[in-house]
Amino acid sequence: MSNDDAVTLHNIISAGKKEFLKKGFKTASLRNIVKEAGVTTGAFYGYFSSKEALYASIVEPHAAAIMGRFMKAQLDFADLPYEEQPDHMGVESTECVNWTIDYMYDHYEEVKILICCNDGTSYETFVDRMVEVEVESTFRYIEVLKRLGNDVKTIDDDLAHMIASGMFNGIFEALYHDMPKERAKVFIAQLREFHMAGWNKIMGL
Repeated sequence: MSNDDAVTLHNIISAGKKEFLKKGFKTASLRNIVKEAGVTTGAFYGYFSSKEALYASIVEPHAAAIMGRFMKAQLDFADLPYEEQPDHMGVESTECVNWTIDYMYDHYEEVKILICCNDGTSYETFVDRMVEVEVESTFRYIEVLKRLGNDVKTIDDDLAHMIASGMFNGIFEALYHDMPKERAKVFIAQLREFHMAGWNKIMGL
């Protein structure tokens, strides 16, 4: 890629970020993006096949990084011997959440576009997919507790989904409100304490 091509690509991506942050994907205007980038629509198509392709180029590396780190935490916990899991409850997830906070503030615009501006894209279910994995992991952990002799109360699937959804959407609320990082860290830590205590209460632990 020539230097001119690299500059043009940078300008298109920068203009895309600005437009997506301002209007969201669905109402973002390709006309505004090319105007802001200082290129023609024809020139735009030399770099991206569509507005959707531009959006994906901005968010996909960050979606993959966040989901990858989340799945690693889930698998690391699940791979522990059953008898060790209760002592590790919250350890891997805390490390993952702290990593996620650092990551989303290190890549603030891109992650905000991924989480807050995704209506009309394949990424609008991104948080929902995390929630589904979390619910599945929760029920696996409940079975572990039962095998270890704990009298755990039965949890309804819909309730588990509501709790997990509230947790993940709560974490990403920091992006919707442009919350300073240190403030977000405090609130998210308190949110997790609230959820952990709630889970223990309804499971009868």
